[in-house]
Amino acid sequence: MADNDQQVHPMPPQSYNPHPKHDEESSTTNESKELRRQKQKKWALYIIAFVIFQTGIIVLFTFTVMKFRTPKFRVRPASSFDTFDVQQATPSFNLRMNAQLGVKNTNFGPFKYGNTTIHFYYKGTEVGSATIRKSKANFRSTKKVNVPVDLVMPTNLASNSNLANDISSGILPLTSQSRLSGKVEIMFIFKKKRTANMNCTMEVNISTKQLQNVKCK
Repeated sequence: MADNDQQVHPMPPQSYNPHPKHDEESSTTNESKELRRQKQKKWALYIIAFVIFQTGIIVLFTFTVMKFRTPKFRVRPASSFDTFDVQQATPSFNLRMNAQLGVKNTNFGPFKYGNTTIHFYYKGTEVGSATIRKSKANFRSTKKVNVPVDLVMPTNLASNSNLANDISSGILPLTSQSRLSGKVEIMFIFKKKRTANMNCTMEVNISTKQLQNVKCK
């Protein structure tokens, strides 16, 4: 009787999935698609970053390497004198100066220039000149040129009171002017004409026999 009294409890029905493999394959496919999308996004970001980098390089190259700059043409304080004859009693001067000139080229290519003449003046009156032969200044460098120039007082300055005062003060002011024309060549292909204008002021120190206070625009 005890066996009859026992109640039988049926097991709860289990859920039934007729396509378990199909669900697994669908999940795997979705994961693969998501991975592909992530990879595509990464490659798109890499390509965009590369394009931005290349654009930056091109812009930098254009505004630095490919930019044509006008060289600077200057008288250098290193100039010296071989002949130095300055008279105060009867104001006059006769100087032979070894003028050192500088052609500063800041371009990424050589600056080839032709013959030119540099003129020296005392308060607007020409007192000497020198010829600079054609040559070139290499890229990112300063070409130093030494030329002798005779600075001789012209006769029309003999009665100039300013000259007497300057010689008495021990300082002879001079100016120099010139135009140096040539071409800047970059990467052996691109060429552009450039003209370097010289406009310098300087002082000849009579007591020390030196060129000083050279200033160029």
